[in-house]
Amino acid sequence: MKSFAAVLLLALAPALAVAAERITPIDDAKRGSMVTVQGKVERITDEDEFRLADASGSIRVYVGPNWVPASEGEAVTVHGFVDDDLGPRELYARTLTRADGSVVTFDRRYEW
Repeated sequence: MKSFAAVLLLALAPALAVAAERITPIDDAKRGSMVTVQGKVERITDEDEFRLADASGSIRVYVGPNWVPASEGEAVTVHGFVDDDLGPRELYARTLTRADGSVVTFDRRYEW
């Protein structure tokens, strides 16, 4: 029984880690910071980019060079880096957690 519990804990560790992090309202996501935000996929704008919205606002989320692993209207949690460029804020996703608890980790080939 102990080994089953250990295996279960290892399997759930990524989802538990994201759940344990503080969720930042999208409008409070500061440039140059690592954040975890939650919301609904408002619109898929490109194969590797979408807009995520919560009650406070919305932000563009970049998952490239990967495909967006969610559908419009889907509730997700995203952990990543908010760029510090002068243009519109963009979140460079490191992980995306779906409502069912599955975690997608993104290959980080981009620079910030």
